[in-house]
Amino acid sequence: MPMRTRATALATLAVAALAAGTVLTAPAGAAPKKAAPPKFLAASELPPHPTSTWTAGPVTDGFPAELAYCLGEGVPAYDYRHRVFHTDLDTGAAQVTVVTGSAAKGKALAALLNKEIRSCADRIEMSDPETEAEGRYYGRLPVEEGATVHGLHTETSWGATDIHLLSVGRDGRTVTVVGWGQMGDFGDAPVAAFKKTTKKAVNKLY
Repeated sequence: MPMRTRATALATLAVAALAAGTVLTAPAGAAPKKAAPPKFLAASELPPHPTSTWTAGPVTDGFPAELAYCLGEGVPAYDYRHRVFHTDLDTGAAQVTVVTGSAAKGKALAALLNKEIRSCADRIEMSDPETEAEGRYYGRLPVEEGATVHGLHTETSWGATDIHLLSVGRDGRTVTVVGWGQMGDFGDAPVAAFKKTTKKAVNKLY
């Protein structure tokens, strides 16, 4: 299962739809035009897999279940859109994007998402005594209004181990989260390649 973790999902996501598109001014008598939606990563833009090929799913409305292990009930309700990626093996990824009402709201949402990710390991251990979790911070990237990269490792009492990389980036009022995961530990995480993917994701939004 892509982006799986053996830890129990922390909460049911609140994804009630709220209007988020911006309407541009149109000449008299013309139909108003909506701003172009943010673009998503392509499969070829993810960290290369050594033995398999990435496949991209369609862009879909809603918040992806693949990111629910860290971003649960603390995520505000917006019009989220997402794309899920998978390989033929155990590696998976997901990207979620949201257009907020203003740059200030985008900044606040990005800060909240980063806070949720930083506290993810502690919340996993509190919700599942059979799982040990450790988070790491891999720094900030100089792209548009900035992006931050995090790592998360989980290990169950019966030996199952998973490694995840997550990033939060912002371009004005638009925020995107990218997640990657597979079986393994921190030594198996392609941090440098994931940082390149994150920069591409933010630059590609518009």
